[in-house]
Amino acid sequence: MRADTPYKSIADIIQAKEPPKCGATGTASSSYILAMLLEETVGAKFTSVLGYQGSGDTDMAVEKGEVVCRAHNVSAHFGREPFDSWHKKGFDRHIVQTGRKRDPNLPDTPTLYELMDQYKTPELSRRAVQVILVGGEFGRPLVVTPGTPPERLNILREAFAKSMKDPELLAEAKKSRMDVDPSTAEELEALIKEAMSQPKEVNERVKKLLGN
Repeated sequence: MRADTPYKSIADIIQAKEPPKCGATGTASSSYILAMLLEETVGAKFTSVLGYQGSGDTDMAVEKGEVVCRAHNVSAHFGREPFDSWHKKGFDRHIVQTGRKRDPNLPDTPTLYELMDQYKTPELSRRAVQVILVGGEFGRPLVVTPGTPPERLNILREAFAKSMKDPELLAEAKKSRMDVDPSTAEELEALIKEAMSQPKEVNERVKKLLGN
């Protein structure tokens, strides 16, 4: 959110007479989906301005004041321009993040899950949100084909875990300003089971929210 707007928090947006305008490429973009989820869960309304051709066009629209907000991946937001300059100038403020825990880059920014607790979001909406956001929680998983022998799977998992602690890899990632926050196979399996074992009413709500 542009820092020169009156929207300093989700509470300000909920109470606003005029919803803030957020830029998005289309209805499948993170900006559009997050705006829709915030209205569904806590009643914060946004006006989504669609049709921007990409991230660069959306960023430029924010700088020009055509729109005042957008959603963005946290790791990219803290890893390149124009956001480095935005932060140095105090151009933007961070309103909400969708992870289940606060990102180290955003220690003072509430998560959507914290907001759902605060505003007592109904269970049906909470579950629908969890299903919709689970893809982002997977990150970029490494997978193998079904039927891979358990012993081979364990070797791969152990090798991955060791590589994520390798000093040279971590140093190179830091040099490239890349966050290293790996998940275990067990954590990803739990996410899959959670997403795939929802009752019918949750799946129907997800379809309705996503326009299917």
